[in-house]
Amino acid sequence: MAQPAPKCRALLVDDEPAVCSLLNHTLSLEGFECHSAHSGEEAASLMKQNAFDVVISDLRMPGISGLELLAQARKSHPHMAFLMVTGEDDLSVAIQAMKEGADDYLVKPFQPAMVVSSVSRALEKRRMEGEIENYRQRLEEMVKQRTRQLETAMKRIELTYDETLEALGVALDLRDNETAGHAWRVTRYCLEIARTLGCSGDQLKHLARGAYLHDIGKIGIPDAILLKPDKLTAEETAVMQAHARVGYDLVSRIAFLAPAAEIVLTHQERFDGIGYPQGLTGSEIPLGARIFAVADTLDAMMSDRPYRRALPFSAAQAEIIRESGRQFDPDVVQAFLSIPEEVWENIRMMAPGRDTRLRPGLSAIVEQEHATKSWARD
Repeated sequence: MAQPAPKCRALLVDDEPAVCSLLNHTLSLEGFECHSAHSGEEAASLMKQNAFDVVISDLRMPGISGLELLAQARKSHPHMAFLMVTGEDDLSVAIQAMKEGADDYLVKPFQPAMVVSSVSRALEKRRMEGEIENYRQRLEEMVKQRTRQLETAMKRIELTYDETLEALGVALDLRDNETAGHAWRVTRYCLEIARTLGCSGDQLKHLARGAYLHDIGKIGIPDAILLKPDKLTAEETAVMQAHARVGYDLVSRIAFLAPAAEIVLTHQERFDGIGYPQGLTGSEIPLGARIFAVADTLDAMMSDRPYRRALPFSAAQAEIIRESGRQFDPDVVQAFLSIPEEVWENIRMMAPGRDTRLRPGLSAIVEQEHATKSWARD
């Protein structure tokens, strides 16, 4: 048998001093450092003061029994080996002790070789369990580290996507004078309403992207139609309305933007079903698009247009109330009405036309939303 490591510490517990002496002699020859206790109470005290590799305890002792000592040892020293010593008539109890955490049992009278063999097996078992536990902990830490690295990389990828999409939004602003700053303001308006409705962090993030990109399909509309100052013909109106489908086709090709693409496709639907491109009604329209409809009208009415000056908030509010249940979802309208007017004014003042230096872009909006900050109230 391979000799155990030097100074392997053993605690021998038995109310018969002769038994402790025999075990001490046997194990000392194998290189163990042995300590004896003649009661469960004494053994419990020694375990509090010292670290032991193995405990060999009698089953039946006055006061604290071997089973009670085993229970204490497993709570305070779960990795320590524990062997139970018993008489031949207590074998069933010894087996029960193994079920409760003992590593083995020794039957009196025992042979020295059997004692050494049992102790060696118990220590090897505990050593292997310790190695497995250490490996599990190292593996868990490695997984946590790799997960953190992956999350950081995915976050960076998403921000890079958002920066690219923001550039597309700015390009649209430069092309269409009427919509300069519109996407940014509508996005912020949408998020205020969505928070009031109790939307989750992921819902807010997808809504931010969908609202910001809602008019991205206008990139595919000819300038002659997009910039036409006069009323559009029926044919031109059909081309203009196609921007929802064009935008959806562009955005839906990017997997992580799938929820945002849904808003791009449905942002011109009406609650009463006479919108486009699908003529959806009520709850058939995604919640993000129903929120967008209110925010879009608010911004359109409170913004300057070539044919009129911006209208006051009271006029926009009255129009939204009037169209509740027709153009707009009544629940979304109620959420809008619960938000103080100064919130909307603060957002509007933070978005001065095309001067993007004075306002965060889409990547910053999404990042802030991920941190669950209340932007308009900061």
